[in-house]
Amino acid sequence: MMQLYNSATRKKEEFQTHTPGHVEMYTCGPTVYHFAHIGNLRSYIMEDVLEKSLRYTGYDVNRVMNITDVGHLTSDADEGEDKMLKGAKRENKTVMDIAKFYTDAFFSDCEKLNIKTPDVVQPATGLIDDFIHMVEGLIEKGFAYFAGGNVYFDTSKLNRYYVFNDHNEEDLAVGVREGVEEDTNKRNKNDFVLWFTKSKFEDQALKWDSPWGVGYPGWHIECSGISLKYNGEYLDLHCGGIDNAFPHHTNEIAQTESFVGHEWCKQWFHVHHLNTNSGKMSKSKGEFLTVSLLEEKGYDPLVYRMFCLQSHYRKGLVFSWENMDNAVGTFNKLIGRIANLKPGDDVDQAVFDELKAKFVAALENDLNTAQAMTAVYDVLKAKTTDATKLALLADYDYVLSLNLLEKAEAKRQENAKAATAKTEGGYTIVGEGDPAIDALVMQRYEAKKAKNFAEADRIRDELKAQGIEIVDVAGGAQWKKI
Repeated sequence: MMQLYNSATRKKEEFQTHTPGHVEMYTCGPTVYHFAHIGNLRSYIMEDVLEKSLRYTGYDVNRVMNITDVGHLTSDADEGEDKMLKGAKRENKTVMDIAKFYTDAFFSDCEKLNIKTPDVVQPATGLIDDFIHMVEGLIEKGFAYFAGGNVYFDTSKLNRYYVFNDHNEEDLAVGVREGVEEDTNKRNKNDFVLWFTKSKFEDQALKWDSPWGVGYPGWHIECSGISLKYNGEYLDLHCGGIDNAFPHHTNEIAQTESFVGHEWCKQWFHVHHLNTNSGKMSKSKGEFLTVSLLEEKGYDPLVYRMFCLQSHYRKGLVFSWENMDNAVGTFNKLIGRIANLKPGDDVDQAVFDELKAKFVAALENDLNTAQAMTAVYDVLKAKTTDATKLALLADYDYVLSLNLLEKAEAKRQENAKAATAKTEGGYTIVGEGDPAIDALVMQRYEAKKAKNFAEADRIRDELKAQGIEIVDVAGGAQWKKI
């Protein structure tokens, strides 16, 4: 049975759902004003592992994710500039152009990291009427008020506002910036905007008609409205980064439970920060680390995924290039060991079941991915058939999503090519199994032996033009495609 740490109760609990065997899951999606940095993507990797673990252990899952393309201010609360407008100004494009470009970029990164696309992906701009309906309901129920041109949620009407009060002060303070103007329209300091009509900036790009005037929704109401539409009134599992716990998730709970009149979501799953040696990763610090940058520096994105899996989601993870280099070495050794296994048909079902139980136990122990990776090595060390090991690794990789068998097969073929050698007259050619290339290399050797160096150089240049590099070695030559 799955045990997960619940941020709302601050303890590990047996995971329970409103409908047995079915999970309604919601993921806070990206604000698409810039590329996602790899700190953001750590959260999506771990949420992907969680969803796949639930499916792997027998649950039916409906996973919903929003795309924030309006309403998210730079403070994460109610102050500052709309992040989408900020991105549009930076690149001299329209807000919707920015939204499409960075939405596509986000899902491209997800594909490279083997992150499954949620069942429902909903941009906030597509559900404005739903948000208006929800705000109207909150006003009717006495939980919201109109003041100074905006609609605010009245936190004084709640029995409890601070739900996630065990987090570090630094985590709770995310989104609270010094030097911002106090909003004198608020009755209480914790009140938050449900609908803006009086913007602090005149050129807000996206506005809609509402009962309170032309304006746009607050960030928090968007997630609540999207989840209610696609997950229903009972949400089983809400995911996000730890920096979303306050104020975003706190405000979601306040407004949603006030609107539906009952407990909304039992289980809250928060992934902790990816840090650098200089502190928490952030877009506001100038240059930031992206999947594209990892690729430019020669790193396979799946190495970063494995790097994340080696740590627990509730622990801070420190990124450095040295750590990435270590992860590359670990990943390559793992693939090399799998490549040495020989495919076959003789799967030992008893051993398979015994080892799989250890993998499942790691996942059900608060998604302990480090233990799950240890289970991979337990398979490699087990005294059983190679076919059994390969079957287990294929099974595990549904959750791990590291392309273990595909990469091992590629390595196997690479090893086979490297081992291909042709020996003629005491001259050995090591290449990639192409007889036509072998023949040219042999002709070059014969030309050199006849001291026809011009012909030997011509053949070398011909091979180079075909993308073939030759290295002369004792007793022969090696060639490879470059």
